[in-house]
Amino acid sequence: MAPEGRTHNGSGWLYNPNFNPDWERRKLYGLATWTNGMAFREFEFSEVGRPIIKIAEIKNGISGQTKFTEREYDRSYLIKAGDMLFCWSGQPQTSIDVFWWRGADGWLNQHIFKVEPKPDVDRLFFFYILKYLRPYFIAIASNKQTTGLGHVTKVDLERIEVGLPSKPEQRAIAEILGALDDKIELNRRMNEMLEAMARAIFKSWFVDFEPVRAKIDGRWRRGQSLPGLPADLYDLFPDSFEDSELGRIPRGWRIAPIGETVDVVGGSTPHTEESSFWDDGVHCFATPKDLSQLDGPILFATERKITDSGLAQIGSGLLPVGTVLLSSRAPIGYTAIAETPVAVNQGIAAVLCGDTVPNYYAYFWIKENLDVIRSHANGSTFLEISKGNLRRIGMLVPQGPTLRRFRDLVAPLFRRLADNLTESRTLAAIRDALLPKLISGELRCLLRPCVSIR
Repeated sequence: MAPEGRTHNGSGWLYNPNFNPDWERRKLYGLATWTNGMAFREFEFSEVGRPIIKIAEIKNGISGQTKFTEREYDRSYLIKAGDMLFCWSGQPQTSIDVFWWRGADGWLNQHIFKVEPKPDVDRLFFFYILKYLRPYFIAIASNKQTTGLGHVTKVDLERIEVGLPSKPEQRAIAEILGALDDKIELNRRMNEMLEAMARAIFKSWFVDFEPVRAKIDGRWRRGQSLPGLPADLYDLFPDSFEDSELGRIPRGWRIAPIGETVDVVGGSTPHTEESSFWDDGVHCFATPKDLSQLDGPILFATERKITDSGLAQIGSGLLPVGTVLLSSRAPIGYTAIAETPVAVNQGIAAVLCGDTVPNYYAYFWIKENLDVIRSHANGSTFLEISKGNLRRIGMLVPQGPTLRRFRDLVAPLFRRLADNLTESRTLAAIRDALLPKLISGELRCLLRPCVSIR
């Protein structure tokens, strides 16, 4: 539903959002400096240098699709960690939004504003103003949408009127919302660390074979502990290598097609958009888009829900908790572990693990071998790894006791990670409920200890 607003200046509700009538009315564009990014040309790209920051980098970080350049440009186009970025062009529902840049220094691409509020505007408060205005921005862009793209232009920003309280009240509002976001960000960083710890164990044991090498070199002996290699792990690892079709591997371990060690299944979508398949749906229905929007390795919920009658149309049915999900097309590589029973569409390969290979091992094996998986993909319109091709890829299968010990070490890390994600989802819901009420001035009682309010 479109947001409601005043029309006191005759320019329509889109340009007159609701704000407290006691607050000063100001034009949005005049409250900040807006620096639009550059239009880069192909010949400016290079293998190294600073990244060119587009909406994809803002949402998903630096990736294999990121462009780089060694050229130098006007410093006004250089963005650094902590800069406020407003994406004003793209698919309205998914692209138009405000973000904090958290990555490396880079050059700003066109269709994105770097935003710096004026001195009389609290920087964090202005960020939340833009968040509050997002439904208006989406409506403005949708009204002008062509070929899938919509825009919020400088002219639109000059027309939008907002309410601005005193600087102390701005700070008080920003502190309440910022405290919630700070905790969410802390949880995100902690989860990055937890996943990195689990991945480090995987890489040490199953990629670099560090325990085996330490035994061969004589650096690790029975009853001895080394950093990352406690004495009780000693008997879990061989003390020599042997040849395999994928190179030298620890003796007694084996290479087997993925399809022989786990079940790889594909999904589908009901042939029609019948309302009985979707309305009042109760089962999670995952697509690559759901995986792309995750802030971590665990899938709790999906954008769409499917009904029992819709589920009956999908060959794979409802997959259990713990299923490893891999986007198999456009692009290949988004990966997660389902924390809820889930059905999947045709863009996802689902890996069901049993006693032979734990799901944590399969998850990190996929992450570590994405280049191999992509090399088995094909397609003229976009690359896709078929379920059959995926099943044929050789997977390293260590001995059972080693895999079980890896599972036992990693499981508590993922439990803590899941708890953090659950807490962050709750905090985000509280923030999202408070934000429009605080930014509009509808709710001011929370601020009485902070500022004097008439």
